[in-house]
Amino acid sequence: QVVLVESGGGAVQAGGSLRLSCATSGPIWSAGGLFWYRRAPGKEREFVASIDYKNQITDYADSVKGRFTVLRDDPLGTRYLHMYNLKPKGTATYYCNQEIAAAESDPYRQYWGQGTQVTVSS
Repeated sequence: QVVLVESGGGAVQAGGSLRLSCATSGPIWSAGGLFWYRRAPGKEREFVASIDYKNQITDYADSVKGRFTVLRDDPLGTRYLHMYNLKPKGTATYYCNQEIAAAESDPYRQYWGQGTQVTVSS
């Protein structure tokens, strides 16, 4: 069974930094890019950042450009979202998302992590 697990959330003051991790486990025949989203209290889920399946091309929401960096740091494929100069409006639950086909005969399915809470105080 494919599972995505986020970690690294926490509480920081404005201007602080956090590093979120998204680890993928289970049978993976093929995977698409990895996406980070967040949902703030009372708001819709929004795109934060992404990295393509070759771990070469990244994309960011305008609100985080220049402050967030997404990359893969280790051969096991864990992706990281480095967040710098955090702002109170960054308070949200952060989720990673990826399309994965577990076997050659399987269709691609969307997988979501359980979310990790980030709280930024002013």
